[in-house]
Amino acid sequence: MVLRALAATGVATALFGSAASGGHPPPPPAPITIDSVTANGTGCPPGTAAVAISPDQTTFTVTYSNYIAQAGPSSPPSARQKDCQLNLLLHVPGRRSTYAIVTATYRGFASLAPGASGTERASYHFQGDAHTTTFTHHFPGGFNNDWQTTDTVHIAARNRARCGEDRTLAINTELQVDPGTSSPSATSFMEMDSTDGSIQTVYHLVWKKCQ
Repeated sequence: MVLRALAATGVATALFGSAASGGHPPPPPAPITIDSVTANGTGCPPGTAAVAISPDQTTFTVTYSNYIAQAGPSSPPSARQKDCQLNLLLHVPGRRSTYAIVTATYRGFASLAPGASGTERASYHFQGDAHTTTFTHHFPGGFNNDWQTTDTVHIAARNRARCGEDRTLAINTELQVDPGTSSPSATSFMEMDSTDGSIQTVYHLVWKKCQ
């Protein structure tokens, strides 16, 4: 499935200020565009994920409407783990800058019976780079609330697009529910979705001038 992404408009200021004030160059003068996005996985069936880039060119959002892992007497074992792989082709006009993920924030809701547990995992990989950065967050049994996790990838990390090249960024996420020692009659679930059905996964980008 190819999702149509929105192009950014206008000229943004740098995330950390101008070169004169903080030594960080601004984004390129032309807007960044997401040429195409493909979503594949049991957590993002066709028609259940949407992508948009922000006007300030520093974030894009992914909204899921059917991303849920569940364990219980009426759920098959295959429902305990759901995943979604996003492949984003990011294009920078003029190819004067490169970019790196700084933070990624995920939100959802979980209801885990005593003795059960939940896991949210995300990994980040640029095409052509052998290195993958992975973050794992665990939730204990008895948790029954909204949840939020934030991954931070340092600017010096290797998952950075090379200067002068458009690259595909692969973002793999996973939700998993383990019934553990919970009652056989109990149902536990974890979803990447808000109580109002509008969970957004936000990826922050920061710019670095190529030499």
